[in-house]
Amino acid sequence: MLKTHPKRLIFFFSFLLFLVFVQNGIGQDRAGTTEPLISYLQILENRFEVKFSYVDEDIRNLQIIVPETNELQKILSEIQAQTQLKIQQLNERYYTLTKSSTVDICATVLDNFKQNTVMGATVKVLDSEVAVITNLDGTFSLTNIPRKAVLEIKHLGFKTLFIKAEELTATHPCKTLLLAQFYQQLDEVIVYQFLTTGIIKESDGSIQMNTAEFGILPGLIEPDVLQTVQALPGIKSIDETVSDINIRGGTNDQNLMLWDGIKMYQSGHFFGLISAFNPYLTDRITLIKNGTSAQYGDGVSGVLDMRTKNEITDTFTGGAGVNLIGGDLYGQLPLSDKLGFQFSARRSLTDFLETPTYGQFVNRVFQDTRVTQNSDFYFYDFTGKLLYDINPNQKVRLSFININNRLDYQETNTDSFRSSVSTLDQTNISFGGSLESQWTDRFSSHLNLYYTNYNLDAENSTANGQQILFQNNEVIETALKLNTHLQVNESLNWLNGYQLTETGIRNIADVTQPPFKSNVKGVIRTHSLFSEIEHTSPDSKLMARAGARLNYIRDPQTFDSFEKAIIEPRLNINYALAKNFRAELLGEFKSQATNQVIDLEQNFLGIEKRRWILSDNDSLPITRSKQASIGLNYDHPKLYVGVEAFYKEVKGISTETQGFQNQNQFDGEIGQYEVKGIEFLINKKTNDYSVWLSYTYNFNRYTFPEINPTEFPNNLDIRHNLTFAGTYTYNDFKFGIGLNYRTGRPFTEPDPDNPIDTTFFPFRVNFQNPNSSRLPEYLRADASAVYEFDLSRRFKASVGASVLNFTDRRNILNTYYRINDSGEVEAIENVSLGITPNFSFRVRF
Repeated sequence: MLKTHPKRLIFFFSFLLFLVFVQNGIGQDRAGTTEPLISYLQILENRFEVKFSYVDEDIRNLQIIVPETNELQKILSEIQAQTQLKIQQLNERYYTLTKSSTVDICATVLDNFKQNTVMGATVKVLDSEVAVITNLDGTFSLTNIPRKAVLEIKHLGFKTLFIKAEELTATHPCKTLLLAQFYQQLDEVIVYQFLTTGIIKESDGSIQMNTAEFGILPGLIEPDVLQTVQALPGIKSIDETVSDINIRGGTNDQNLMLWDGIKMYQSGHFFGLISAFNPYLTDRITLIKNGTSAQYGDGVSGVLDMRTKNEITDTFTGGAGVNLIGGDLYGQLPLSDKLGFQFSARRSLTDFLETPTYGQFVNRVFQDTRVTQNSDFYFYDFTGKLLYDINPNQKVRLSFININNRLDYQETNTDSFRSSVSTLDQTNISFGGSLESQWTDRFSSHLNLYYTNYNLDAENSTANGQQILFQNNEVIETALKLNTHLQVNESLNWLNGYQLTETGIRNIADVTQPPFKSNVKGVIRTHSLFSEIEHTSPDSKLMARAGARLNYIRDPQTFDSFEKAIIEPRLNINYALAKNFRAELLGEFKSQATNQVIDLEQNFLGIEKRRWILSDNDSLPITRSKQASIGLNYDHPKLYVGVEAFYKEVKGISTETQGFQNQNQFDGEIGQYEVKGIEFLINKKTNDYSVWLSYTYNFNRYTFPEINPTEFPNNLDIRHNLTFAGTYTYNDFKFGIGLNYRTGRPFTEPDPDNPIDTTFFPFRVNFQNPNSSRLPEYLRADASAVYEFDLSRRFKASVGASVLNFTDRRNILNTYYRINDSGEVEAIENVSLGITPNFSFRVRF
């Protein structure tokens, strides 16, 4: 009989126990440690004699905390909880691991300095309406979030963090995210919901608007960009149009309007009653009244910078809609991971369908009651944008826009029965391209080029073609602009750049009886250098930006042309005086070399026509402005109160560019205007409603040395302007109602004792002193309502209804005088829109 030594038996059994220990687990000492999922699955395969099937890319970077259990099913359940993977058992031995389409996520948000919790941070799932706020300990959680979704985490004073949802799959404990402090304070927001959602006031005093997040405004059922800006203090249209926006008492041609970096010379449809820019692909709009960045030239009154969506989407998205004026559609198509395309198109229904809205618009535009009308009118616009990401740091964008208005019109004088035929064709075609480059973490550049062509053809023919009048106004502009941005440190940013712009404008007039021809063409080339420094203090109390722009302007066509070098300093300071209280000081010098002559003669149906012209430093000098303002803001999550006082002086204006309709209409005198005023806004808001009251006081006066008297009220001198409005959201319903009040504009009446000046032929109206009378006050009430609902899981829809001027008040917008065929002075009144309903139906996906 074979004997075994006891020590050998002990060693043998110990070795067996060790093998069992290795095969059945990793050991209690490894439980709770972090292991790569792939290597841990291999251990489980050996331990339990099973096989796992999976795609390497799905789990290559996943790690898990080793479960404290020896049961396979409990281990697999723990893996599912930690990784959000779907584990399915095919048979007794084989299992599959796949990614689920949605995940549950959680995280704790800390600052990256002392790792204190960041409570109240906004966590938003991009391209959705899902959003939460971090709680007192800085944590948040979300369920059923698309795995590929991207989260935006932001908080005042921190750099915005973007992270994929699948990187935050719920674990115990939740993952920790660190927010970087005091980075890029240029984008820091002071006021979040400003009047309605999607309107934000930035720390530099500018207003940011996001059309995708727009709430409702009184009288609007669709996010019209140029209508929306008029809800803000200091911005109105004195004639109720979107193509004639007056910023702090300035004319519309004194506004710089950009679309994807392209200067636009046409902005409206239907003679300015409708915006020409499709809002559903417009991602971000920046409105600046003062303290403009040095990168912007032109626009002595204000800047409106519109940018379309700039990211390639993962899926095809789009929408379409129709209202009582026209229909539109838009879409975003991902052609590949690096290539995308956007498009939008809109056309009016007015040439084959007459609606109540169209009828009111026609009455508003053609108000001469002495004529019977027969018109054929339509408009359209379409845009396209190609997006190509060369790599994550190099992006190419190509943009295109075409705007067109066409009118054929016949009028018959009911007194003389003489007829005339008029046509008006207004088009704008623009191309633009940009290259965005991120060279290092701190240095980037943006190169922008564009070509734009604006053309206005107008023809008027009397009966039997006895007299034909043709007018043409054409603008061709090409430009190149390079911006460089250097982040010197966490609180200092440095912007530098160069811009080359060449603008050519032609004006043609051709009359058959009596024969007359005129063809005036001019070209101006502008070289601009600009630089500015922006500083944000570590405690976020101070934001200061200072810079300057040097413009060298000349006519390249002639040797005796003018040359001009103009330096434009800019200043923007914002300082936190106390919690929720901030003060701002803004200032700027600006100039522009393009202006609009306003034709108000009674050819072409009495329709106001505007023709672009160039400064020549003689009959029309370069228009120059200087402006300063100081403001104080109180910003609480549910209450905003702001007041701002400003002073602006604009030199180099002409009576031909200001819309005079009196004895000075054709003189071409050169002068200036200065406007001083106060803007006030109080806005009470909650998640359900927003109520605001805004008031603007303007004192706006002309100075023309060659006119008697030399000083008199500006044509846009609206002393008092008041808006009281509110919006309310109830479930899927949105309601808005508002009241707009302003005092009357100045105008010039004839001399009551001697109304006609017979010393001229033809006779003229003998006027009193310029702008010595005022129109009655203006009052208009608007309302709107929108209901949103789901057609299916993917398709969402909305219906909306609005009424402009629902009290049907007769507001006089303008009064001017002319001598009629009977040789008598006749008063012509332009009246505002009457009660104007509209209805819309929209679908998006």
